[in-house]
Amino acid sequence: MRIVVLAGGIGGARFLRGLKSVLGSGEGTDGSDPEITVIGNTGDDITLFGLKICPDLDTVMYTLGGGINEEQGWGRAEETFSVRSELAAYGMQPQWFGLGDRDVATHIVRTQMLSAGYPLSAVTEALCDRWRPGVRLIPMTDERVETHVVVCDDEGRRAIHFQEWWVRHRAALPAEAILPVGVEKATPAPGVLEAIEAADFVLFPPSNPVVSVGTILAVPGIRDAVAAKTVVGVSPIIGDAPVRGMADACLSAIGVETSARAVAEHYGAELLDGWLVDDADAGTRVEGIDVRSRPLYMSDPAATEAIARAAVDLALELKERA
Repeated sequence: MRIVVLAGGIGGARFLRGLKSVLGSGEGTDGSDPEITVIGNTGDDITLFGLKICPDLDTVMYTLGGGINEEQGWGRAEETFSVRSELAAYGMQPQWFGLGDRDVATHIVRTQMLSAGYPLSAVTEALCDRWRPGVRLIPMTDERVETHVVVCDDEGRRAIHFQEWWVRHRAALPAEAILPVGVEKATPAPGVLEAIEAADFVLFPPSNPVVSVGTILAVPGIRDAVAAKTVVGVSPIIGDAPVRGMADACLSAIGVETSARAVAEHYGAELLDGWLVDDADAGTRVEGIDVRSRPLYMSDPAATEAIARAAVDLALELKERA
């Protein structure tokens, strides 16, 4: 069984950990190729202090490799912040994005390899050689795509980087538009389309449907490839509120209601075959999509594994029915 997962950061990474438990291993039965291929969002990427930072790729890598800060769900465990303090002492900006010392090492390696001419997909593979996440992690594209948010505040109407809107402003500035700059000219990274074509089915974890899964699908060629497969998604919305984060602010920016039903309709029946919603949203109906309800809070490893198992079981059922 080969599975492709389109993943953002925390929610996607934790779901993947449960999925690995369901399969019993991150590697194929012959110990070679991974059963799970993760196509990671790079729209959140940003360059700060000369370093290329890929938050979603790193969150997946650290979570599955055992190096994540479990309490916050991002960044390194047992992190220190001497570099951040020194940068602040020099008056370097921005100071709203906290780079930990251990995390900086990853960004230095990535930036040096990119500067030497290696594509992001090859760099990600090299970084994973250390962390051994048990999945094949591929960025959605090797080309630069950065999500910007159009806001209007005391400084006027302007576009700011998604990270500034998300981290500095906590998505409190109403967004007029969310724009993945450069995505229309991007091409899928090597191995992305091949992995989707070879997959038995594709899963959407409870990642942000706008700036994570949505950005991946916006890379030309990926949506069409995914639409040709059996696709099951896990709702990131429970009882008309995000499970975590500020996905509601992103949905509002594109005119989508914050509900499990509306997110499924946003993906569309031409893309989505099955949709898992929480018991709080039992009774949700979406034309053309098979909707099932079950507890969706990833409260502990057992609960997370049960959610992943339900997604796999539904995908296998729908694939067989098709």
